[in-house]
Amino acid sequence: MIGYLRGIIIEKEPPVLLLDVGGVGYRLEASMNTFYALSATAEPDVTVALHVHTVVREDAFLLYGFASKDERALFQALLKVNGVGPRVALAILSTLSAHEFALCIHHEDSAALVRVPGIGKKTADRLLVEMRDRIPVLEGDATQSAGATSGAPGLTINDATSALIALGFRSADASRAVRAVPDAQSQSSEDLIRLALKALSS
Repeated sequence: MIGYLRGIIIEKEPPVLLLDVGGVGYRLEASMNTFYALSATAEPDVTVALHVHTVVREDAFLLYGFASKDERALFQALLKVNGVGPRVALAILSTLSAHEFALCIHHEDSAALVRVPGIGKKTADRLLVEMRDRIPVLEGDATQSAGATSGAPGLTINDATSALIALGFRSADASRAVRAVPDAQSQSSEDLIRLALKALSS
């Protein structure tokens, strides 16, 4: 099993990263919180480090990358909840920070959970019950970078919309939210998606 990778980002198209590790390209899916933490860059001399969760299936070998051990631990805890797969877990971690999610659980805020794409009332209630004892102890901010720098050009509006659709939002809602961001054309890639996600989850 792969648990950690250190290399250079050669492609970045949320929620997918392509990481060059010693000449081998690893395709990983990541939450938007990890994308924000990475402040991604495709510059050839920038190395990033990611904590990895590996899923092995008969027809696929899937990798999920996280900027911190805490975020990976929360992702793994979410996968233990009935009805929550990797896609829904990534949607949760893209819409809420680990701290915000923990607050939802502690305050039994099912309304906030239902706003995450892929989560209905039953799943939200199940999360409130099953995650009470599964939330890992967070030693730091789950969005803290595991070793990255900034500097890549911003995504276009179409790219940001595609990223939101990949996270599970409906096409019309994603497009509307992205285009509603003030000065959308001048926003950085992370800010454009972050602001649209905030609007979609409010």
